[in-house]
Amino acid sequence: MDVITCHNVVKRFNQFTALDNVSISVPKGKIFGLLGPNGAGKTTLIRIMNQITLPDSGEILFNGERIKKSDVAFIGYLPEERGLYKKMKVGEQALYLARLKGMSSSDANRELKQWFIKFGIQAWWDKKVEELSKGMAQKVQFIITVLHKPSLLILDEPFSGFDPVNVQLVRKEILDMRDSGSSIILSTHNMESVEELCDQIALIDKARLVITGGLDDIRRNHGKSEVEIIYRSSNQFSFASLPMVKVTEQTETKQGYRATLEVGKDACSAVILRELVSEIDILSYRELIPRMNDIFIKLVS
Repeated sequence: MDVITCHNVVKRFNQFTALDNVSISVPKGKIFGLLGPNGAGKTTLIRIMNQITLPDSGEILFNGERIKKSDVAFIGYLPEERGLYKKMKVGEQALYLARLKGMSSSDANRELKQWFIKFGIQAWWDKKVEELSKGMAQKVQFIITVLHKPSLLILDEPFSGFDPVNVQLVRKEILDMRDSGSSIILSTHNMESVEELCDQIALIDKARLVITGGLDDIRRNHGKSEVEIIYRSSNQFSFASLPMVKVTEQTETKQGYRATLEVGKDACSAVILRELVSEIDILSYRELIPRMNDIFIKLVS
């Protein structure tokens, strides 16, 4: 079963259409990437899922039932626009927001202390929020978002402002929550994070759904089929004798020449190699996995 399903969602603001007949399904226990350029409609869809605003038409199902206000208690939402009360103490504010999610004071206090230790910010419990760095404030907001163990997490640019060490820390927690059964919607422009974390994606552009599906299927259907060959030769090889390939890049390196070749979807590596071994001294040959960054640019350009 899907944790959340959007059927033909339409949302307009006066004459501007933010979402135009968008349908997506987020499976349980998976990380689902919600992608698109700025202004595509992603944030509007997320706000509708969180019951912050309502669609003009279409419906949202949560665990197979039409979503209702009370379902928000089972959702954790980290918006891109961060917001904490600057004059409040960190621990006091975290407890307050945990109570709003329905946690008891004792449970919230115990869980928060454990999270603060895990994220290395226990010394800031009695400090004011305005004293925190941007990265530390984001740690606090991430903790508040996941504290009540929601069945659905919606994370909008969760790595923004973090250094590589803290990116790795947050990434590990996201994977642990997925492995514990949580479903996660990850909205980001970071295609590296998408490739590392997401099981499925949806790409929205100009208010419309462009594509949705599993990463491997999207790579196979929309990415280039490329191979990289490093070879030794007295001169740069033209590859003109291989009609099944097209040279996209070729450079000279310390080891020899490096060539990137676009090949047909059904091209056989054994055939390509057989044609080449009599012509050049091949040092390495590998298939290149299509990059989501290239596919993203291709589909929204």
